[in-house]
Amino acid sequence: MTRYAHVIGDPIAHSKSPLIHGFWLQKLGIGGGYSSQHVTADDLTDYIDRSRSDDHWIGCNVTMPHKQTIIPALSALDPLAAKLGAVNTVIRQEGGSLKGFNTDAGGFLEPLLPILETKHLFRMARILGTGGAARAIIAALADHGFTLVVAGRDPAKARGLLDELAPRGEHYAVHLSHFAEPTDFAFDDRDQCLDLIINASPLGMEGSPPLMFDWSHAPPGSIAYDIVTKPIDTPFLIAARAAGHEAIGGFAMLIGQAAIAFEKLFGAAPPREHDAELLGILSQ
Repeated sequence: MTRYAHVIGDPIAHSKSPLIHGFWLQKLGIGGGYSSQHVTADDLTDYIDRSRSDDHWIGCNVTMPHKQTIIPALSALDPLAAKLGAVNTVIRQEGGSLKGFNTDAGGFLEPLLPILETKHLFRMARILGTGGAARAIIAALADHGFTLVVAGRDPAKARGLLDELAPRGEHYAVHLSHFAEPTDFAFDDRDQCLDLIINASPLGMEGSPPLMFDWSHAPPGSIAYDIVTKPIDTPFLIAARAAGHEAIGGFAMLIGQAAIAFEKLFGAAPPREHDAELLGILSQ
């Protein structure tokens, strides 16, 4: 029997992880399996107990609503996962012990790394959303010298995230509606500055309410980044390009975090030279 891994969550039918990991396994000729498992909150303990006793099970990726609740079942946490209080990758170690990791922060940063290699006089990120994805994004950008503005329906929650995950630096928490109406604010010269506008919420996703963001709030030369993957080209990204900004879609983070998890699970770097082909498959 070959080694195998799962992605678990509730719901889980929408997950692209089996397509991504299966694609890489096939390209590398690695004998292994990766599939989705619908695991409810009531089933989580039983799933972990049953899986960890199987020597062929190498671990799992974890999506909502289990990223926090799975932690008590684990033997150890990677320092980043401990800092974020969220796990999205579990690795079975020798003897059946389980270690939790978080690859969301690394996956989010991946398309930005070439830009972050440049020195900037000032870096600012406006982060829209205060959910689980926002936690990883806040921590990742704080570590790269960004001043952060976090917008949510509950500014107190946004403030709490900043105090917890980015305690150093002058950061701001505002209501999400702050960015909904036009502004005539005159931005300073943005030469040698880096500005990010990030949708870290499900707003704008197919079946969800729209994200209300007026692009007059974005300094010239900003980069728009939407973690939503359905639709591929969100209204947020379309409006960003229309306003003259560079746009990064959600598949960048999805593939980036999956690549880190794949190497931890299967012990091999994924063949990223086939990213264009993989994107075509994911877009179908």
